[in-house]
Amino acid sequence: MQINVSRDVFRLAQTFRISRESRTEAKVLTVRIRDGAHEGWGESVPYARYDETLESVTAQIESLPGDVTREALYGLLSAGAARNAVDCALWDLEAKRAGKRVWELAGLPAPKPEITAFTLSLDTAEKMREQAAQHAHRPLLKIKLGTPDDMPRLEAVRVGAPEARIIIDANEGWSAEVYADLAPHLVRLGVQLVEQPLPAGEDDALIGMARPVPVCADESCHDRASLPGLKGKYDMINIKLDKAGGLTEALALRREGLALGYDVMVGCMVGSSLAMAPATILAQGAAVTDLDGPLLLAQDRETPLVFDENGVHPPQARLWG
Repeated sequence: MQINVSRDVFRLAQTFRISRESRTEAKVLTVRIRDGAHEGWGESVPYARYDETLESVTAQIESLPGDVTREALYGLLSAGAARNAVDCALWDLEAKRAGKRVWELAGLPAPKPEITAFTLSLDTAEKMREQAAQHAHRPLLKIKLGTPDDMPRLEAVRVGAPEARIIIDANEGWSAEVYADLAPHLVRLGVQLVEQPLPAGEDDALIGMARPVPVCADESCHDRASLPGLKGKYDMINIKLDKAGGLTEALALRREGLALGYDVMVGCMVGSSLAMAPATILAQGAAVTDLDGPLLLAQDRETPLVFDENGVHPPQARLWG
């Protein structure tokens, strides 16, 4: 087999801001694996928060032997963007070899559309009210927060989208004191979920703290090895392919997380439809689906995922799987 890795850049429809950064484009890595007759591909988004760069992830992928298998991959690369792209490319290759869809190979039922969150970028309260009003027709809005003065932003979003379901992602931006101050207001404003309120290394403060709405681990949860450290702090886990290191581990993490009593959210980095395609399988039946990456782009892959009133649809075979 031949493994090829290349860089792709997708312009965003508008500047995307979270508590620790802003960006105007999505820089991704595309992995193609050929066996002569067939080619499988996958996408990953190297993430600086996890000390990943385009260069470092490329080097990891290029270090792999040409005959790597999904089973062997887990002894060669740790969880992260490099393993994700290769794992997903191998799933796609296996499906094309077998003439079947990936979910058939995985022994799963055929996937259906899932309602997905739409993300509102961090901005001033007035700008976020405008964003909310523009997208008030969407059933689920995800608000990027993570500053000490977020209450006006939250109030403004509720004014802009009075009927929408709301979830919050603080991206580790709050202190325990800020979260404790905000928490009593979340139910009043109809917030249904708070994602990663505290930094991953400081989340022991959540033990014993009141959680009026469910708290979801994102940066604190990568793969199955993360689960023991979440006990008593979180009610839900956010599974992302780039954190887990591929669909294989993500499916295992979902099974084990559910068995331990956690609800599951399936999220994404900002990438193209190729990156989201495997996650649509993972998202089946999830408590929350957050796979809006392609909706934030000004351009996308050929044969992109379909988004409509029923949610995000599974990929066509021409895209992936």
